[in-house]
Amino acid sequence: MGRQSPDSLSDMSLFAQSRVTAVLGPTNTGKTYLAIDRMLGHSSGMIGFPLRLLARENYDRMVKVKGAGQVALVTGEEKILPAGARYFCCTVESMPVDRPVSFLAVDEIQLCADPERGHVFTDRLLHARGLAETMFLGAETIRPVLQKLVPKAEFVTRPRFSTLTYTGPQKLTRLPPRSAVVAFSAAEVYATAELIRRQRGGTAVVLGALSPRTRNAQVGLFEAGEVDYLVATDAIGMGLNLDLDHVAFAKLRKFDGRGRRQLRAPEIGQIAGRAGRHMSDGTFGTTGEVGPLSQELVDAVENHRFDPVTFVHWRNVDLDFRNPALLLKSLDARPPRSELLLVRNAEDQLALASLARDPEIAQLATSADSVALLWEVCQVPDFRKILSDHHAQLLSQLYLRLMRNGLQLPEDWVGGQLARLDRIDGDIDHLIQRIAHIRTWTYITHRGDWLADNAHWQGRARAIEDALSDALHERLTQRFVDRRTAVLVRRLRGEGALIGAVRKNGEVLVEGEFVGRLHGLEFRPDEEVSGTDVRQLLTAARRALTDEMPRRVKRLEQDNDGAFTLVEDRIAWRGTPFARLAAGDTVLTPRIEVLHSDFLDGPARERLRKRAAAWLTRHIRAQLKPLIKAQEAELSPPGRGLLFQLVEALGTLPRRPLSAQMKALTKADRKTLAELGLRLGAASLFMPKLQHPRMLELRARLWAVRHGCSVPALPEAGAKTFDLPTGEPATLDDFCHAIGYRRITRQDRSAFAVRADVLERLAREVYKLATVKPAAEVTGDNPDAAKREAPQAGADTNTPALCALADCGESDLEALLFVLGYRRHSTAEGQAHFRRKEPRRQTPARKKTPQKAQADGLEAPAQQAGRKQRPRGKRTALDLAPAARQAEARRREEKRMADSPFAILRQLSLGGE
Repeated sequence: MGRQSPDSLSDMSLFAQSRVTAVLGPTNTGKTYLAIDRMLGHSSGMIGFPLRLLARENYDRMVKVKGAGQVALVTGEEKILPAGARYFCCTVESMPVDRPVSFLAVDEIQLCADPERGHVFTDRLLHARGLAETMFLGAETIRPVLQKLVPKAEFVTRPRFSTLTYTGPQKLTRLPPRSAVVAFSAAEVYATAELIRRQRGGTAVVLGALSPRTRNAQVGLFEAGEVDYLVATDAIGMGLNLDLDHVAFAKLRKFDGRGRRQLRAPEIGQIAGRAGRHMSDGTFGTTGEVGPLSQELVDAVENHRFDPVTFVHWRNVDLDFRNPALLLKSLDARPPRSELLLVRNAEDQLALASLARDPEIAQLATSADSVALLWEVCQVPDFRKILSDHHAQLLSQLYLRLMRNGLQLPEDWVGGQLARLDRIDGDIDHLIQRIAHIRTWTYITHRGDWLADNAHWQGRARAIEDALSDALHERLTQRFVDRRTAVLVRRLRGEGALIGAVRKNGEVLVEGEFVGRLHGLEFRPDEEVSGTDVRQLLTAARRALTDEMPRRVKRLEQDNDGAFTLVEDRIAWRGTPFARLAAGDTVLTPRIEVLHSDFLDGPARERLRKRAAAWLTRHIRAQLKPLIKAQEAELSPPGRGLLFQLVEALGTLPRRPLSAQMKALTKADRKTLAELGLRLGAASLFMPKLQHPRMLELRARLWAVRHGCSVPALPEAGAKTFDLPTGEPATLDDFCHAIGYRRITRQDRSAFAVRADVLERLAREVYKLATVKPAAEVTGDNPDAAKREAPQAGADTNTPALCALADCGESDLEALLFVLGYRRHSTAEGQAHFRRKEPRRQTPARKKTPQKAQADGLEAPAQQAGRKQRPRGKRTALDLAPAARQAEARRREEKRMADSPFAILRQLSLGGE
């Protein structure tokens, strides 16, 4: 972004006459009104607000005065830019400061001290100037720093129009109308809003995660008098001008992204200052459970006297785009003054550091333009504020697609991303999450150079956000604005606080009345109650479980691993599911998603997720030790590639597609694979140790999670074969491999599965039958007695024995033998007979003994037999034949094998014989 500073403009004399004014004071002093009035008196102007909501609100005000053709709106998520616009309402981050304007103002300049956004406000303070007049608006606390950084600034102090008075603690049920209750988590806001709804008929709700449209709709309920109460987070402390008479703090501690801490005096003053607008006085206090504020704090808030800001956050703007490393280094440049504090752990800088480690991105970010684009991508905001690497993955996809698609995003990909969010089903939390996600995409679509038809996609993103916002407003209204009274609510209504308890058996009692049962972390209302009364039960339960749920979360964290089980795709704690599995980076590392609960806030859900992830990791390592051990083996690149495929397939792979990789294995690789328990069979690569039924169920579940589907019917324990359902062959293949089986297709195109080890045993048995017996008994008098019989290309089937081995019928046996390379024939007597398909003649690079070849896993026994076969085109019948034919066959075979390296084996004998 460019800078509007004296050295960047050609007309230096204009800046010499520029006036800088700092208008300081507490809330309700008319600072913003003064700035807008001054701006509209100039020929052109620009004002930066801390929130999109404020920018939109003041844009509407200015349009009424100057007309839509002269006023522009510029935020990260919304841009309205008339061709003749002279006045610009912006968020501070989106201010086009390289555009010369006569008047320039920045609101809430004390946010220079904010750890997350402060460096942006400081940049505007140091560099953004109007040609004729510049105005900074903010709290009195920023005065000392402003005097040092902008020594020529004129200071104007504005007093508050109305007084602010402390009234002490009050019960929620005793709060006056036109009150706002402030809490600092969604769970606390929901619980407080439920109580006020029961006692006072309804309340509006304002959370920082709401979209501006939803927030305005909720505030509209309050301003229109439909409800007399507002429950909110500290989001009301800035950007909302409300007709409030009283502000009550339900909590004085907040989670600031790093940990829970006590509210600071200026923060309390900023929020409390929303009470009393213009000339109407306001009051502030606490709820009964918080207790009174200290007198020192009360005096500071009432008199608007707070400790001054001693430093502001700063970041270097003279960046080095030669490569990502130099860009990161320039971002860490030391500030030039003691009043400036280098910003740490900014989201965009952390994203840049993460993406710079990606080899694929590093290969693309090699020029100044490509590095500058990478930096622009990293500045895409994460409105979801999720504690994971999902946002970094989105930024990576954005950058790679921009670089590979002519610096524009593929529209089909963008359309797919938006289509996933275009749905209004789900509860409040789901809608809030989708709104946060679509706001990120709204920001992306407003990057005019990233999309060919940016106007279309801006409209599409805005339509989705509006639909989600309207649905969220409807859900909030349905939940927290309900004037219907039920019998249970009348019982619970009274002067004192509600008394709730949870019995050891999980029964939840409120004022002695049974309202439901708590199973683990899940509350189940009384089954005898239905309809609208269920909502009342949930209300009572939330009150009763305000303290119980954190205790249960802590117990779950500290419980031993034996208390957890995997039930389908859910992780259960003492029989009650609380999290589910979703596809992760690898098949052995699924992602954990905590099940929705209105009783859990963000930090609690994250604690549960970490505990579930730790248990699941240990569970998989304990149950699938062979696969885990295989991941740690040291092999050559071909061996590592082979093992990677085997692990991703969960332990079983067909041999034929891997023949090239297997040829590249070294002797050391084969030895290591054998030590790992990997069998390199004639038809499959598999691990026999993974065939335990408990392992089979876990492998099937991991496969289903990876593919996002349900688990097909599993075979019975110890089953050698089982029928497969209809489905895509590739999917069935993957499923069979995951549980240690191989898919076999019958002649009628139906499919069944055979266990990989059974298929290998069948291959060995058929190989034994492929050896022709001599007509006469081999004795010592026979000169051929010492010679080993050679394998032939056919086999007497001994069908009953083979069927028993594979536990299948004759038709399925035929399909199995077909896979092993045998084709069915019939003798003249009608006897079933199989003959092996002729292998292609191959000349090995180095001759090996049969034992050596088999030890190296290069071939199954039947394949070894086929290597030194008769010339192509000749065929030997292996059914019962006359003695003369058998003698002729032996003579030809002995002649051919005389010079074979296998001949020496005839002279060997097994030990003990």
